[in-house]
Amino acid sequence: MSEKRIRVAFVGNPNCGKTTLFNALTGANLKVANWPGVTVEKKEGTASYKGQKISLVDLPGIYSLTSYSIEEKVSRKCVMEDDIDVIVNVVDASSLERNLYLTLQLLELGKPVILALNMMDVVKERGMEIDNHRLPEMLGHIPVVPVSARKRTGLNVLLHAVKHHYEEEVHGRVVSYSPELEDKITRLEEKLKEKYPDRKYLRWTAVKLLENDEETKKEISLDAPEILDRSYEKEIINQKYNYIEEIIEEVLFFKNSANKGKTDSVDKVLTHPFWGVPVFLGIMALVFFLTFTIGDALKGVFEVGLDLLLNGATAFLEGVHASDWVISLVVDGVISGVGGILTFLPNIFILFLALGILEDSGYMARVAYVMDGVMGKVGLSGKAFLPMVLGFGCTVPAVMATRTLEKEEDRKRTMILTPFMSCSARLPVYVLFSSIFFPGCAALAAFSMYVLGLVVAIVIALILGKIKKGESAGTLLMELPEYKMPNARTIALYVWEKVKDYLSKAGTTIFVASIVIWFILNFGVHGMVTEVKDSFGAVLGQWLEPVLAPAGLGLWQIGVALIAGLSAKEVVVSSMTVLFGIANINSAAGMGQMSEVLASYGFGALNAYALMVFCLLYTPCMATVGTIKKESNSWSFTLKVVFFQLILAYAAAVLVFQVGSLFI
Repeated sequence: MSEKRIRVAFVGNPNCGKTTLFNALTGANLKVANWPGVTVEKKEGTASYKGQKISLVDLPGIYSLTSYSIEEKVSRKCVMEDDIDVIVNVVDASSLERNLYLTLQLLELGKPVILALNMMDVVKERGMEIDNHRLPEMLGHIPVVPVSARKRTGLNVLLHAVKHHYEEEVHGRVVSYSPELEDKITRLEEKLKEKYPDRKYLRWTAVKLLENDEETKKEISLDAPEILDRSYEKEIINQKYNYIEEIIEEVLFFKNSANKGKTDSVDKVLTHPFWGVPVFLGIMALVFFLTFTIGDALKGVFEVGLDLLLNGATAFLEGVHASDWVISLVVDGVISGVGGILTFLPNIFILFLALGILEDSGYMARVAYVMDGVMGKVGLSGKAFLPMVLGFGCTVPAVMATRTLEKEEDRKRTMILTPFMSCSARLPVYVLFSSIFFPGCAALAAFSMYVLGLVVAIVIALILGKIKKGESAGTLLMELPEYKMPNARTIALYVWEKVKDYLSKAGTTIFVASIVIWFILNFGVHGMVTEVKDSFGAVLGQWLEPVLAPAGLGLWQIGVALIAGLSAKEVVVSSMTVLFGIANINSAAGMGQMSEVLASYGFGALNAYALMVFCLLYTPCMATVGTIKKESNSWSFTLKVVFFQLILAYAAAVLVFQVGSLFI
């Protein structure tokens, strides 16, 4: 048995089920980081087969190894590294023709490649049959393993292939090009071997030089004008596709278009030029209806638990004769602040569960396609909407996802727009204030924030597009995946990661923020205070009162909560728990008490809506600000984004309150 740990790179087109297969093999043995020097997410996991340890690397979904986007550059660099022993090329077997172009590029590297035919269950449902004996013959006798990531079939066979084929010698010649091209490739290989005797992948390099590949030209300096007289990229691509057609004719049988018609029939509605957008908004409205109705039904358990914890902690601390300030810090500061946020966990869980189902079913990939027309009118491709969709979950990965855009200017514009999508951190603010002030239509009031965020993003994009005249948005080219039943394991992993992040934030950022808020409310220039009006918090908030008053937010407690919310938007709610001295603020009693306190200050439904608008639009959390800096590599751009969003939020809240006051 080999003691060497086999290192495997998972490569495939977007939406081929690669990550689902990766998760099925690695389970919980997963770690996520960034590739050195770039902000592309790197997923690594481990598996074992009959005592053999195997390290797996999940690369970004790409269509080819031609380096246009950051993902393509990262994937290409990774598969060419010496420590990658095997390439597992995951293909969507139901769209074999599209997937094989990347396969042929990988085979030219001359590394061991294993073809994982994923979604074989879909192939069967669509009445198709693939000749699994002829296919490997036409691909240079590489192992071809049928798998189904969703049903977890074929996994052991795939690991068996990795263990027993990783040391096989591969020559890298599968496609035979025209005599002219083959002659040029041979001559280039000879020159490369002479000038770069230690270089591997000579045929791959020769083909890339003929394609006039920019990345290869940076690495290789070869004086061969008689061979490299022009770019042969178009001929190479055409001849690859000609060979793919030969493969398809040989290996694919009994294609039944009737089953594929099911997806096409659904798409006639979901991707309709007119109805696509209203359907998307309707689906999202349903998501938030469920988030409120089911989430509110479940949160009662958390409220009871929080009450028991508060009473138990108070009784214990009084029993050990703890000082009043310790009791106040633990009960009013830590438990009320952090616990108040945890009572929103059912709402967060339902939201991510719904988004996970939409993602895994294949619908979310269609949202960018549906929005392409709208985004095109404001100077951006529908591809720019993908990061914005991610923003409904968390703004940090959404900003990171802007790297898929090829133009730097498009990336920066999308970074400006993405924070306007309502991330899950804002949901506690929406749930609390819509439940208190709009009890009959709380879900609708919260949903309006998501729609408003979209509208603001589109308007800002339109303005920025007018400023940057003459730039083309380009055409969105993407493969829409087959609709499929969501995979319970994949969704469970997705939801757990999101819930874990939320709990982690409650145990760190919100914990610290609750203590800080308690401190500034209980201490002043002369030490600990008995009256809140003498505290640091009151002084700070009173400075902000006249500034926030035109927006209907002229309470010092709100000013302090908004400042605290810069650390994380959930902190706005946990801060108010401490600021207004309300334990279990998300319970019926807590919300009733909150309503009475705010009403005594003349704070009503219009004020609450202005506050929700401000929280929607104002400066994102510090983690997002840091990510924008990292992605843009510019403090100047980052600070402009921060102040622009703060000014926009203030102006919008003032507009809502002042105009609303004319009618209410």
